[in-house]
Amino acid sequence: MSTLLALDTATEACSVALLHDGKVTSHYEVIPRLHAQKLLPMIQTLLADAGVELSAVDAIAFGRGPGAFTGVRIAIGVVQGLAFALERPVLPISNLAVLAQRAHREHGATQVAAAIDARMDEVYWGCYREDAGEMRLVGAEAVLAPEAAQLPEDASGDWFGAGTGWGYAERLNPTPYALEAGMLPHAQDLLTLARFAWDRGEAIVADEAQPVYLRDKVATPKARP
Repeated sequence: MSTLLALDTATEACSVALLHDGKVTSHYEVIPRLHAQKLLPMIQTLLADAGVELSAVDAIAFGRGPGAFTGVRIAIGVVQGLAFALERPVLPISNLAVLAQRAHREHGATQVAAAIDARMDEVYWGCYREDAGEMRLVGAEAVLAPEAAQLPEDASGDWFGAGTGWGYAERLNPTPYALEAGMLPHAQDLLTLARFAWDRGEAIVADEAQPVYLRDKVATPKARP
C-alpha cells in the first residue's frame, strides 16, 4: 500500500493530506498570506499525528495551479525541496480539478463547472465530469472574462458551480442547479485525484514540476540548474 502526501497553497486555503495504510488524514485552514509560515509545520504535525516518517512517503502531490501566483510558487518550492531530499517523484494536480472533486465529495455532484477568481476581472475555468469516482476534465482549462465562460459543447443535464469564480455568477453564462462560491481546494480531494494519477503511473521527477498559471503574461520561474 502506497503512502502519499498531498499539499495545496494555491488559494486562501492551506491544506495537507496523507494516505497511509489505506487511511486518509488531513488538515485544512483558511489562512491568507500565511502559507509560507504554516505549510511545513502543518506537514510535520500531520505526519507526527499519523506516526509516519517523511521517509516513508512514496510520492508527493501538490496543487499546481491555477491559483494565486505566490501560493502556487510556495507549493512548488516546498514540494521540490522535499522531493529532491527524499528522491521521490511528484504528482502535479489541477486546482480546478480539486474543486470539482470536492464538490463531488461534499455534494454528490457528477458534473461541475469549477471557477477560481483570477483577479483582473477574469476567472480560471474548467468543466469536469465524474468517471468511476474521479472528476475528469472535459475540454480545456482557461482563464477568461466571466462572460466568455461556457459549458462543454456536448453539455447536458445539471451542472454544479464550485469555487470563488462564481462570485461573478451574474456574469457567467451557465446557470448551475446549485453552487458554492465560497468553496476552496482541499488537499483531501487533491489526494483522491493523486491516487488515480499514481495508479496510472503519472508521477514525474521533481525537476519537471511546473506551475500552471494559464496566463501567458506571467513569467514561469526558471528551472533549477
